[in-house]
Amino acid sequence: MAAPAVLAALLTAYELSTRSLWLDEGATVAIASQHGHALWRGIGHDGGNMLAYYLLLHVVITAFGDAAAVIRLPSVLADAATAAIVAGLGLRLTGGDRRVAASAGTLTAVSLPLVFWGQDARGYALMVTFTAGSFLALAAVLSAPPPAALGPLVAFGGCLLAALYIGFDAVAVVPAQLVILLTRRRHARPLLLALGAVALLCVPLLVLAAGRGAGQLFWVPGPTPSVLGQTLAVLTSAGLPPNFHVTALTVAVAVVTVLAAAAALRVATRSRPLPWQLWLPISWLLVPLVLAVVASLAGVPVELQRLAILLIPALSLILARSGLPPAAAWGGLILLLALRLAVLAPTYGISPENWKAATRYVVATGAGDRSRSSATACVAFYPEDGRMPFDYYLPASVRAGAALTPVLPSAPWSSVRPYVERYVVPSASRLAAIVAGCPALWLVASHEGQRVGPSESRKNYAGYRSLLATLGHLYEHRLARRFSYAAEIHVDLFTRL
Repeated sequence: MAAPAVLAALLTAYELSTRSLWLDEGATVAIASQHGHALWRGIGHDGGNMLAYYLLLHVVITAFGDAAAVIRLPSVLADAATAAIVAGLGLRLTGGDRRVAASAGTLTAVSLPLVFWGQDARGYALMVTFTAGSFLALAAVLSAPPPAALGPLVAFGGCLLAALYIGFDAVAVVPAQLVILLTRRRHARPLLLALGAVALLCVPLLVLAAGRGAGQLFWVPGPTPSVLGQTLAVLTSAGLPPNFHVTALTVAVAVVTVLAAAAALRVATRSRPLPWQLWLPISWLLVPLVLAVVASLAGVPVELQRLAILLIPALSLILARSGLPPAAAWGGLILLLALRLAVLAPTYGISPENWKAATRYVVATGAGDRSRSSATACVAFYPEDGRMPFDYYLPASVRAGAALTPVLPSAPWSSVRPYVERYVVPSASRLAAIVAGCPALWLVASHEGQRVGPSESRKNYAGYRSLLATLGHLYEHRLARRFSYAAEIHVDLFTRL
């Protein structure tokens, strides 16, 4: 358990602060930096999703500041804990087979999606940790004769509750846990009571989520072949599209993993009936995945790629129980780990959404250009969400001076507040006033919508194109730059000079 934990910590701590913050990390900083009513308002705007994570980051930022390494450190620790928990679960499910435990924990540690989210100031790594913890506690309950001890029951309910308060996606594993109970009905009553208590304690979350509605998921695409392929790449730890390009190696890792998992499942399912120790990882892997795809086909917005990271530990446990002789099992493990490391290594330091570079470019080209009046250089964001990561990297000298004036939104740089899903196209009169006061105007856009996608995303994209066209008519010159590729940042400078 210790060795996979140390490996996971090293893989996630390496170049921890090199990658630029992206849009949602900017939102994390903006929300968690608030205090009192403003903090709760920011959490409520997100419908309660990641409520516990925002509170944790609020404590971290208040105590230690908002440096990239600081705000990402909880995710690093979460990845290490997940690897240890999966190794412990391997021990529990196999009656102490150390090879299976070490293999499962190491496969969990060497996973590009988990390492990526372990280097990210969002709650996904912690959600995976507590989800895995709930299965470890569930295994502890099921492996002991009834009546169930109070400690494992409390751990099961507490871990599941924590996972739900960190991310709504964790609810997908509850049906899998109910399926597992069908194989151990003698333990069902106390576990169902624990699930009932968790449901009761989640009522505040349901209230917040109902108040927010599903509108915040307007951008989630349906289950297209591309989305399903990306989900498979995440699940098999073969890659993380669209954050990183798909290569031949990505396909190779996915194919090898699928074949190895199919072989392991074929060996595991030879025994009839299947013991609960085999049902647990199989149900954990398949039930949430099948239900999520069906729901997505039915029109429910489901983030399949994000959901898939919850299932990576289950796949690691299945792969670790290959049924091969020890020498062949170790050889297969080494081959798969080598392929995964070959996929992981080139991603270090790469910023799929490079707000650090975009901000530096604007400062150097615009605010630092003394050929223009420094008092009339303006910047607008579409959506306004872009202001959060831009503000994070804006130098204090520019924030304190008048070299760059925010006009959309127009709050001064000294005002740090969350701007989440604010797709604002100014009215004609408002835009005329902005243009009159800004001989030079920067328009910074990212996540501006989709040409082809959900209706709300198409609407937002149409608003962006309209804003670009209007500014093109009102200004004589336009200088355009693009940054990143996963979520491209469009930086356009409009001038009358």
